[in-house]
Amino acid sequence: MTQAETTNTAQDDSSPVTDTEIFAGHEGGKLSVAAIRPISKPRDLSVAYTPGVAKVSRAIAEDVSLAKRFTWADRLVVVVSDGTAVLGLGDIGASASLPVMEGKSVLFKTFGGLDSIPLVLDTTDVDEIVETLVRLRPSFGAVNLEDVSAPRCFELEDKLKSALDCPVMHDDQHGTAIVTLAALRGANLVLGREIGEQRVVISGAGAAGVACAKILQEAGIGDITVLDSKGIIHAGRAGLNPVKEQLAGTTNSAGLRGGLAEALRGADVFLGLSGATIDGSLLGSMADDAIVFALSNPDPEVHPEVAARHAAIVATGRSDFPNQINNVLAFPGVFRGALDAGARAITENMKLAAAEAIVAVAQDDLGPDRIVPSPLDPRVAPEVAAAVAKAAVEDGVTG
Repeated sequence: MTQAETTNTAQDDSSPVTDTEIFAGHEGGKLSVAAIRPISKPRDLSVAYTPGVAKVSRAIAEDVSLAKRFTWADRLVVVVSDGTAVLGLGDIGASASLPVMEGKSVLFKTFGGLDSIPLVLDTTDVDEIVETLVRLRPSFGAVNLEDVSAPRCFELEDKLKSALDCPVMHDDQHGTAIVTLAALRGANLVLGREIGEQRVVISGAGAAGVACAKILQEAGIGDITVLDSKGIIHAGRAGLNPVKEQLAGTTNSAGLRGGLAEALRGADVFLGLSGATIDGSLLGSMADDAIVFALSNPDPEVHPEVAARHAAIVATGRSDFPNQINNVLAFPGVFRGALDAGARAITENMKLAAAEAIVAVAQDDLGPDRIVPSPLDPRVAPEVAAAVAKAAVEDGVTG
């Protein structure tokens, strides 16, 4: 939810947002830089700028570690995109992606208390993006990759993690995966089931689909079937890229072939991350008390009312239906926790800890229509941050 949407909701939750309100909410952008120390007299100016600032700069030149104490860089997140996979808009370019990145920075500040700067880069070359961020490294403390197309996003994240000594996370992958795992844990608590006993079908093998498959495996689910536009991904299928080849080797333990109809038969969970609509009647072949997460935005793979005819619990990515699975439940707290702990990276255990923390916030009030907290719940980010920081210390990636 952007700042404009939040403001409109506060004014009148029942009326639809108009185009006039939307454009007015973005007029002049959504961000500004605010001074945290006032400059109202000559003495203030002497301290904040010349001549006083020279003493601080000399001290940092002698001991670069002092930059963490005397600049904002160590607590600054850069939101980086090349504009190739923006929301439901696709490859719209760097300039058109900037309003989305500004919105992400607003969310970092609102929910995580972190300063953030959007950086949209006019290149799609992975090595050029890596080189740019390596050169800019003294200016920031963490990298949130956003809306980078697959499979390039996998290579880009891996190269940045190797090149930079700070937390790097592609939110479209891992933020989605964290909140999805949290929602699935919440759904299973409502239904009284164990997560490891389920068979999960993931429709979509892009950034989010691959990351969700991995985190669900880390959480103990051994039976996962992943589909792309050509059907079930399985060992020996021709034309798979390296990422899908790896998926084929770690998923589909039942050796299924075919399409969605074959995959869904007897499945416990459907996770939609493909952007494509499906025939709702196919859900009728799933197991009793099935779980359906139709997360494509703005149009879910199947309308929640249709899914509810076949499933005990239904979730979407939208705020106008129950059980919104929204990345804002994860990324502000994940980055806050990583920076609080002085982490050099974001580990798998830190992501799993984030998911557990999200569920814990909702645990006292769980139900079929509330398997995760509201994205606006002020408790979420602090709890996630604390859990992530603790996991970072346990994993030895701090300091």
